Amino acid sequence: MERAILEALNKARAARRAAVAVSDLAGGVRLFLEGDDCPASLQRAVASALQSGRGGIVDTDEGSLFFNAYLPPPRILVIGAVHISQVLAQLAPVAGFDVTIVDPRTAFATPERFAGVELIAEWPEDALKLRPLDRFTALAAVTHDPKIDDAPIRAALSAGCFYVGALGSRKTHAKRVDRFRQAGVADAEIARIRAPIGLDIGAANPAEIAVATLAEIIEALRRRAIGKDEGAIA
Repeated sequence: MERAILEALNKARAARRAAVAVSDLAGGVRLFLEGDDCPASLQRAVASALQSGRGGIVDTDEGSLFFNAYLPPPRILVIGAVHISQVLAQLAPVAGFDVTIVDPRTAFATPERFAGVELIAEWPEDALKLRPLDRFTALAAVTHDPKIDDAPIRAALSAGCFYVGALGSRKTHAKRVDRFRQAGVADAEIARIRAPIGLDIGAANPAEIAVATLAEIIEALRRRAIGKDEGAIA
């Protein structure tokens, strides 16, 4: 692989930006970063690689080409050190996700309850200064407390996180929607919030809600829209 391609890949990795290297059998390599333009003949195959993270030989209008996807490690930021979070923190790494738990309530955010898990006992606004959100971050807000949940939910929407979920009944979410509208959040952004959180599998306890939430996060990652980004890496 050419040095320029490797340098571009390193920049993309540092910026947590996805990329696809397209190779022909003659040895030539082209690199496409998510958000950059690519030829119409390759768009579908590039988008598929960016969604799945899988590589392989694909027959295109340009012939048989090898696609190699480079995706940032996906991560889950959980707002709330509750019972759901305890289970989610155990399940998510098995599915390939890094997990961070944030909760300013030190009675809940204890190392004993979250052994081996990155735990930040601070207000989310402060925690996000050290853990900025991005397109490969899923945010799950599960405290049931607007004072804790609302700010990171809005930050996740602004950052383009691939998943934004919030715990609460439909009535609770309706109140959240009213608060966000009053704060000037656009309806199109509000509509991105998955609430009540998790796939509808009839979950009835914290463990089942955690399973439903992780399944919904995986679905959102693998079916995320591939679109334009600002600030292309040269």
